[in-house]
Amino acid sequence: MRKIVAISATSSVWQGADRMRLSTNYIRSAEGAGLLPVAVPPLSDPAWAAEIVGASSGVLLTGGEDVDPSLYGEAPHKTVTGTNALRDATELALLAAAREQRRPVLAICRGLQLLNVAMGGTLVQDLPSQRPSDIRHDQPHDRTSRTHDVAIVAQSRLATATGTTAMAVNSYHHQAVGRLAPGLIVTATAPDGVIEGAEVDDPDWWVVAVQWHPEDLTTDVRTWDRGLFRSFAQQVALTA
Repeated sequence: MRKIVAISATSSVWQGADRMRLSTNYIRSAEGAGLLPVAVPPLSDPAWAAEIVGASSGVLLTGGEDVDPSLYGEAPHKTVTGTNALRDATELALLAAAREQRRPVLAICRGLQLLNVAMGGTLVQDLPSQRPSDIRHDQPHDRTSRTHDVAIVAQSRLATATGTTAMAVNSYHHQAVGRLAPGLIVTATAPDGVIEGAEVDDPDWWVVAVQWHPEDLTTDVRTWDRGLFRSFAQQVALTA
């Protein structure tokens, strides 16, 4: 029987009504790793997140809009738009429940940023203006274009999952980890120093987070990104 994983989704207003949104590439990549994905929308009562995690064997935090800067004690930069308070609260509750129940977590793009904020870190709110670089982190190309390299720490969970310590990734984000939260370890960086990967420093809680979008790359002939989902699925399989 396939293990259920809870995948966070977002919502937006379209034609006057709130609609749930989730890239099908997350679903395809999870299914490809042998998992049964169930989408979790922003909840009207985030307290329900604990029950959802209890009925699941893992949590996948997805990309999307900016995390509200008030959650890490800052005023919003002029580029911050489209924050979603219910999504923030829901994902923080999912993460807290996963920590309490020791459920594996794979966090992608915004997921890495949310993880860092949840554990007491901050974000760079706008890379182009606050940390200018020759690297275009918000790439203008299609979602499968590998536009910059990352260096991965040897023997990290990320290196084990991808099977490499150097790879090229896609990239479309204007924010990034600022001050690293206590309890997190940097596992990957871009050539300009932007944090591209992190994991929780806890041998009993498997949490791997990346800044790029592996769900869009799992059809690539290179196995790096499929390995990330496969490693997540292996940890999920160990959940009672």
